[in-house]
Order: sequence, then structure tokens, then C-alpha cells
Amino acid sequence: MANALGMYRTVKRLGIPDSNIILMLADDASCNPRNKFPARVYADRGRHIELYGDNIEVDYRGYEVTVENFIRVLTGRMDPSVPRSKRLLTDDRSNIFVYMTGHGGNEFLKFQDNEEISAFDIADAFEQMYQKKRYNEIFFMIDTCQANSMYSKLYSPNILATGSSLVGENSYSVRPPIPPNHHPTNPPKYENDNDIGVAVIDSYTHHILSYMEHINKTSHLTMSDLFASYDPSKINSHPGVRTDLFNRPLSQTRITDFFGGVSQVEVRPPPASPNEHQHQHQQDQEHAPLPRRAGPPTPESADVTRTSVRREVRAWGAVTILAALIGWAGTRK
Repeated sequence: MANALGMYRTVKRLGIPDSNIILMLADDASCNPRNKFPARVYADRGRHIELYGDNIEVDYRGYEVTVENFIRVLTGRMDPSVPRSKRLLTDDRSNIFVYMTGHGGNEFLKFQDNEEISAFDIADAFEQMYQKKRYNEIFFMIDTCQANSMYSKLYSPNILATGSSLVGENSYSVRPPIPPNHHPTNPPKYENDNDIGVAVIDSYTHHILSYMEHINKTSHLTMSDLFASYDPSKINSHPGVRTDLFNRPLSQTRITDFFGGVSQVEVRPPPASPNEHQHQHQQDQEHAPLPRRAGPPTPESADVTRTSVRREVRAWGAVTILAALIGWAGTRK
């Protein structure tokens, strides 16, 4: 749970509202009798960051977290009775961040230890989203054993993917700190919180969250910077990245394009009064040049027209795309 809640906390801190987040959570730890801290979930053994708290909205919990519901959320094939708060209301201008975590293996991830979703299922769901114009770009991140196999079957355009471990490699929880001047032969690969008897958070996700703590809404750091921070010796596995389906250079793709809620607005001057319009029209008539015989447009005038139109389209395109990165939160003023 700490993995998913940590990501949830990060995207909310960077400005994405709950209305633009679908959180699916097993929710089996916060009120478990073994948990010495009821209704609390912490990000580390030292319990410095409490992730559950009061400001959390879980859209699907417990037995609602199924493979079927997950695919229905992505593809939009929902029963009419499902409320808007449980729907992914995106379009072809929306950038979507999909994060998955849990127990898994080569090309599969378990749901509730009852069923599995395969790499083919995810690939086909993303293709349905593409065909139905439900996204502009997708950033797919997964933290599980053999995680990189889960994006191996993707084939739809404009998808950037990363995973925590290679095929045949485990993804461990956070490793306990090794005291200075100690060089154990076989250092432990993971640590438990002795108060609750289980590991708290996975190493890969912990690394991502630690990196994101230094980022704010105005950050210019890119996905290239994030991936360059991967250190297998600290993460205790070998994360992977797949970029062949993604059309933008990573060095020009900001982290906040997927993790942050950044919108732009256009500020226009107030409209002129009717009297001002009439006065301006009289001035224009007084200084207007003598009429000339109409003729075909010159190449220079055509170039100027095309350039002005191109600038206007490019400016509006930038506003539209930036406003839609978090779904539909942008507004014009």
C-alpha cells in the first residue's frame, strides 16, 4: 500500500486534484489487526511520513480492485450506473500516468492473490484507449518482480514505459542502511518494520519518491533526468526504460508533464466600449490610403499571412496541450 499511496501523495502535492486521480487500493493494511498503528501507513521504518491520513480518496478498494475493473477504467467501458468519480474522463489531449505495483512475475501481475493481469492485457487495453482517442501520451510505471516484462508487449504509439527490474530479477523492499566502515559479505536485500512484521515500501518506488521530493510544479527537470538517477546498487535491481513508442525526446519531456498539474491561461485586454470603436473607425477612415485596383496576392503577402496563422495555431496548440496534460483542468480567462 505504501507504494501506491506514496505516488498518490506525490502527484497531489504537484497539483493534480483528486478529481483527476483514480486510486485503486487493496486497503488491507491500515486497519489490519497486526498493524500497531491503526489507520496509519508509513513510507519508511522510521515513520517520518504518514501516507494514509485524512486527505485521501480511494476510488476502488478491497474486492473492487479486480482486473476487469482496471481494464474497464482504462478503456471507458463502464456500466451507466458507475459514477463519474470512478471513471477516467480523458480525451486525445490528455496525458495519463499509470502506476502499478504488487506481486508479479514474467509478464504477469497479481490482483489480490486471486487473479492475474498479463502484459498482453495491458497492451490491448492501451490500444483500445488509442483507438478511442482516450489519451495524448501515457507514462506507464510498474514496480514488481520482473517488472520490465510487463511493458514488452506494448505496441500503441505515444507510450513511455519504465519498470523496476529485469526479467528473471526480483524487486526488493528498501534495504536497511549499512553503518559506515562496515562491509558485510552478504548484506541483507530488504528490511522489515519490526513493529508490524512486514516490509514497508519497495526500494524502486522509494527511490522515485525520494527524487520527486525535490521537485515542484515549476521544475524544468525532464524524464531524462529522472531515468539518469537510477542507481542499481541503491535500488537493488536493474530498472528499465522503453522509449521506442514515444515520439518526444526525453530531454524535452518534463517530469511535470505526467506528475504535475500545470495549466496555462490566456489573459486578454477588456473589450472596448462602443464609443471607442466609433472613434477608432473615424481615425482609420481619415488615415486610410487611396484604394488600389485589386490584384493577385504577392508571394511576400502570402508568406506573412501563412506565418501569422502558423504562429496563432502554434500558440493555441501549446495552451491546449498544456492545459490537457492533467485531463481537463485547464481554463481560459
